[in-house]
Amino acid sequence: MLYVITLHLARTSGYPNGSPRHGYEITAPLDLGGHIDAAAWQDQRDLCRDRRFSTEEPDRHGWLRRRAGGAGGATWFIDYDDAGSDDDEAGYRLDRHRFVVDDYVSIRDGEGHLQPFQIIAVKPRAPVKPAIA
Repeated sequence: MLYVITLHLARTSGYPNGSPRHGYEITAPLDLGGHIDAAAWQDQRDLCRDRRFSTEEPDRHGWLRRRAGGAGGATWFIDYDDAGSDDDEAGYRLDRHRFVVDDYVSIRDGEGHLQPFQIIAVKPRAPVKPAIA
């Protein structure tokens, strides 16, 4: 089942109280334990989207991707441009994290800084209705 996972920036030196104006909405399949389901992702990867939001810049839209290598044998990352990898934002050990409200995950931004995010919501994604011809 696909879920929409909402992340807000957690406490950092620049935002000592965190920031609900900076974050991500990630659509991903989760297993019963709340972990990203790699097999389900393989079958539905075109639906696994991302929206990064910030008050300082326009929203960016991308895809949740997986590549071999890294801790646990694979790295989950957000891909904003299929043409290259210089804009990719890698999650820190996302294969091991449970996506449950109030837990934390870290994402390395495009500039290489590892940022903490709090999981604010995990909701089932509404089914997509087929287009009527």
